[in-house]
Amino acid sequence: MKKNIFGTLAFAAVAALAMTSCNKSQPQVEPASETAKAPANLKIAYVEVDSIMTQYTFAKEYSDLLQKKSDNIQKTIANKGNQLQAAAANFQQKIQQNAYTREQAEAIQANLQRQQADLQGLQQRLGNEFQAETAKYNKALHDSIANYLKAYNKDKKYSIILSKSGDNLLYADKAYDITNDVIAGLNKAYKGGVATAAKK
Repeated sequence: MKKNIFGTLAFAAVAALAMTSCNKSQPQVEPASETAKAPANLKIAYVEVDSIMTQYTFAKEYSDLLQKKSDNIQKTIANKGNQLQAAAANFQQKIQQNAYTREQAEAIQANLQRQQADLQGLQQRLGNEFQAETAKYNKALHDSIANYLKAYNKDKKYSIILSKSGDNLLYADKAYDITNDVIAGLNKAYKGGVATAAKK
């Protein structure tokens, strides 16, 4: 069994997209027109996505929740896998001891094969459920950030708010970093638990 079957922390990559737009959809770029002109003075800011993931209460809570779910899934699959492995080893030992008739051996072998198929089906089902759960919380995280930034920017009037994750920005002056301000606002606006936020 692979240790990290479901890639528990894969959802963090999705969160990196959360800051790229204040819309629920992918960032929209309006087509250029003869009358459309870029503002003479762009007001730009950026937010560190890694800091959002580690300091935004909602992100931390759902990260912990998904980690626990992943651990439980892996434990369930491992336990059932160990039981099946033990049953198969016992069967092999009994075969070597001629403890079964041919009909009995074929029946037991067929049963072990069914258990193996059931285990694979369970692993697939739990994996799909976990991915659906992860997608649900990623959407809730994205929406909470996008909605906050929309309200936040009414006063700040930024032309662009960029997401900074790792080295995706080649250079960014710290003077344009609004991460702490945004995190403080997100945490102040956050009410209720993970499940409540995900339902909104």
